[in-house]
This record gives sequence, C-alpha cells and structure tokens, in this order.
Amino acid sequence: QVQLVESGGGLVQAGGSLRLSCAASGSIFSINNMYWYRQAPGKQRELVAAITSGGGTNYADSVKGRFTISRDNAKNTVYLQMNSLKPEDTAVYYCNADICSASSWNCRDYWGQGTQVTVSS
Repeated sequence: QVQLVESGGGLVQAGGSLRLSCAASGSIFSINNMYWYRQAPGKQRELVAAITSGGGTNYADSVKGRFTISRDNAKNTVYLQMNSLKPEDTAVYYCNADICSASSWNCRDYWGQGTQVTVSS
C-alpha cells in the first residue's frame, strides 16, 4: 500500500514563508515525476510545480520566482518552499506522484490528502 502524506501547511501573513513536505511510504519500487497542485475555494485544481526524477523543474507562472520545488530521493519526499506569499496563494495544497509499486509491479499516480495554506493580508 503506497501512501502520500503532506505536512507544513498553516496560517501566515502576506510576505511570509512556508515549507510543505510530502512523504511517500509503503511498498515503493520507484518514484518518477512529483507534483504540487492547489485548489482554492470555488476554483479548479491547478498545477503549481513539478519535478522529474532527475531534478528538472517547472512552475506555474503565478509562482515563478517565489516557490521552489525540490525532492530527496533517499527519503521519497518532495518539498515546496513558498516565499513572498500572497493572499491569492490561499488554497489546499496537494502532492501527486507517479509511483511504481514493488508489491503490485504497476505504476500509477497517487494523491496526498491535502494541507491547508492560508495567507492573510
């Protein structure tokens, strides 16, 4: 059973910083691309940042220069460092990863449960 668990959300003032973590656990053979998405109330879920297994990254225009995605392959963990936060960054943040299971020998994407980020003005 593969599981993704996020942590690090919370309430912060505009201009502040937060660091989100997402750890994968279970019977894992390999992890390919990892992603952070967010969903604000009344809006569709949107892709925030992505990182390949080799460390290549991509960002939504709205967060470029403020957010940094990184990963620790030894810990099966992806991070999202969020700086210069704005009220419009308020959302539930979800991690997503393409994981190949060592028990079932198939690969699919998994989602975490989400963590709330609230930025006050």
